[in-house]
Amino acid sequence: MGIEAIAVIIALILSIILHEMAHGFAADWLGDPTARLSGRLSPNPLVHIDPVGSVLIPALLFLTNAGFLFGWAKPVPYNPYNLKNQRWGEALVAAAGPLTNLGLAAIFALLIRTAMPLGLSASFIGLASYIVYINILLALFNLIPIPPLDGSKILEAILPRGAAMWYRDLVVKMQRLGFLFTILFVFIFINIFWVPFSHLVISIFSLMTGLSGF
Repeated sequence: MGIEAIAVIIALILSIILHEMAHGFAADWLGDPTARLSGRLSPNPLVHIDPVGSVLIPALLFLTNAGFLFGWAKPVPYNPYNLKNQRWGEALVAAAGPLTNLGLAAIFALLIRTAMPLGLSASFIGLASYIVYINILLALFNLIPIPPLDGSKILEAILPRGAAMWYRDLVVKMQRLGFLFTILFVFIFINIFWVPFSHLVISIFSLMTGLSGF
């Protein structure tokens, strides 16, 4: 595995970890100390890494030229009943992860726009581009309103009461399918939605960085 591959995988792992830490900090700010008491607000990557989702899957996707990178960390625990804002609390905790990824994408996109006029190395611009792309992808993917993704919590909060109750029942039915539902969702996403989804990611990437493509 080359230096570039290692750097990209590290960038993905750190982006995923910061995503999960953001959930924990948001929950703690809103009154639930579960993540903090569990040691999940620590910057130590070892407390967040899932061996399969944070290392094995990203490495396999990169090395096999799958066309996209993805992964996950250990979910940050929180107790929604401890949140001060029972109406919007779960949605705010859920939104913290994707917003963190978009923030990281914006920071590195700004560095790219700054680096190009200054004539900084192509290697730096290349790595920064990966970071922007990865974080846009993570943000948008997690906003899909399918459990256990963050978008499901956000959608439930903004729906009218009747629609929210119907959606909550639907989510419970999806979750009962367990791993079978996960496989089905991944299969449908990759085979039907990946192409338009990736076009959206690249369009936002180009808009943020000023680069014509990724």
